[in-house]
Amino acid sequence: MKTFFGASAALVGLCAHGLLAQQNSGVGNELFTRECATCHQAGNNDRAPSLQALRDLAPEAILTALTTGRMAAQAQRLSPADRKAVAEFVAGRAVTAATTSSAGQCGTATSTTTTTASLEASFNKPSWNGWGGALGSARYAKEGGITATDVPRLKLAWAFGFPRALSARTQPTVIGDWLFTASDTGDVFALDAKTGCTRWTYTAKAGVRGALVIALLGAPLGSGKYGVFFGDGQANAYGLDAETGRQLWMLKVDTHPNAVITGAPAVYDGRLYVPTSGVGEESRGQDPNYACCSFRGSVSAIDIRNGELRWKSYAIQAEPSPRGKSSKGVELLGPAGAGIWSSPTIDAARGVLYVGTGNGYAGPEQKTMNAIIAMDLKTGAHKWVQQATPNDVWLMQCESQAGAKAPKQVNANCPDDEGPDFDFSSAPLMTKTTSGRELLVVPQKSGVLWALDPDKQGAVVWQYRYGRGSGLGGQWGAAADGVNAYIGTGDALSPQPGGMHAVNLETGERAWFVPPQQKLCSATDRRCSASQSAAVTAIPGVVFSAGGDGGLRAYAAKDGAIVWSFDTNRPFQTVNGVPANGGTMDASGAVAMGGMLFVNSGYNSFVGRAGNVLLAFRVE
Repeated sequence: MKTFFGASAALVGLCAHGLLAQQNSGVGNELFTRECATCHQAGNNDRAPSLQALRDLAPEAILTALTTGRMAAQAQRLSPADRKAVAEFVAGRAVTAATTSSAGQCGTATSTTTTTASLEASFNKPSWNGWGGALGSARYAKEGGITATDVPRLKLAWAFGFPRALSARTQPTVIGDWLFTASDTGDVFALDAKTGCTRWTYTAKAGVRGALVIALLGAPLGSGKYGVFFGDGQANAYGLDAETGRQLWMLKVDTHPNAVITGAPAVYDGRLYVPTSGVGEESRGQDPNYACCSFRGSVSAIDIRNGELRWKSYAIQAEPSPRGKSSKGVELLGPAGAGIWSSPTIDAARGVLYVGTGNGYAGPEQKTMNAIIAMDLKTGAHKWVQQATPNDVWLMQCESQAGAKAPKQVNANCPDDEGPDFDFSSAPLMTKTTSGRELLVVPQKSGVLWALDPDKQGAVVWQYRYGRGSGLGGQWGAAADGVNAYIGTGDALSPQPGGMHAVNLETGERAWFVPPQQKLCSATDRRCSASQSAAVTAIPGVVFSAGGDGGLRAYAAKDGAIVWSFDTNRPFQTVNGVPANGGTMDASGAVAMGGMLFVNSGYNSFVGRAGNVLLAFRVE
């Protein structure tokens, strides 16, 4: 903030600031009523926090959400001044200017001592690289440096606060002594994994949700150079110098106004595979003045050395075309949807990548909606498709207008029969059973865990029901250790969300089940949930699950006994001096590597509670 010399000048500045905030409050009230109230007024929508719930958030964080974060698509019609006015009205106080600080920088007096291992030396150590830890996305840290007997002795080593953030969604990537992460502000960080001090920072054009991935660049940039790759909330893909944070290239992979990158890219053999999803069009589609709908999920293959696009493959191969008119006379489009929310899984042996897709936004229905698709690594051509839930076309605010018993639509945008919104939001994982059979295992929002045969066009081997199914919230990832698959239950809309399951990989039968635990957050908070939608992570003998109640729990792999837990629902003193607290834990899972355990806490969403902290544990 600007510094004034003299008490009178300071008083004048404060008065002017307060007057401006009051003026913005009136404008913000009007804008909120016009642009936001449909979803955010209490009782209007169980998928969006009410105005009362939003009052607890900092105006700076709300402004970030409207500008580069989760609500950027919905706020794209607002000017920067309008977004600020809405943020100040919602929070009930003025936005303050961002400040910069050297606190926590490696090598400064305010930081702990950084470890000295170079990135090249670290790259040759066991690593958790990208979303699933390795190409198969099995989320199994066999060489994470933590044993089952170590887990009960895990203690908090350090905490890192994400500035101006409402959520801590970006799962850490750990390469030896280097940790890479980001936030919904668009800030990207390279940290020292042992101490948490900051090696470098970079600011993207929009928020970053998916994990970052590291790869050797090679020629023409020179041997020994490493890149860090990720995507943002405006569908931009980035390549940075992993050692310095210097931008090497940036490529916009999709020009649709609602296109975003939520899933982590995957890298293999010099190419970066970037998924896109369509946050925002599902809500815009309810407006009869909007030409619903035209977004299609896709994967783009990019040369990691120079950022050049090699191919782009759409989940829905048919281009949207006219399909009628809305009640306002607007020409409607379709088919649309099938966003790819999660990271692609690389199958190098078969020369394919696997992705899971979401529901449709507009018909006609396509076999690639709510499906697992195998794409050729070299061309992007569809090799096979296995659909799980057909006829799932869904738009926000259509539930009361559509359905099997609704003879006529109030809004022509809404489908005749509203689907259940049962996306695949998890990366398919590849695993091998004890008999040597390879399987693709993937959970769905329907509450079903699927096992598919990659050698038989994705034929179903077995299916296991681990929940009732819920359209609210994703189911972000299972783990497998060769014996069992492990999955938490989300079911955010059910009477009893939560619980942990182990499923025998050979048979698909239950190995064990642990019911949801007593919630650690306040029972009076509507957003306090026992849901366990976050990605599960396994190490030999133990499985970690982060819960919607803010609890991180460790289960014994043999019988599900809880051997350790940690409550993140509190403020933390951070190594970078940023005020931070824990909250809902969702989407990203724990990362075990280098004898340490890392996890994010905070997920401001439909039913999630805000938080902005990365926590690191080590054995004591």
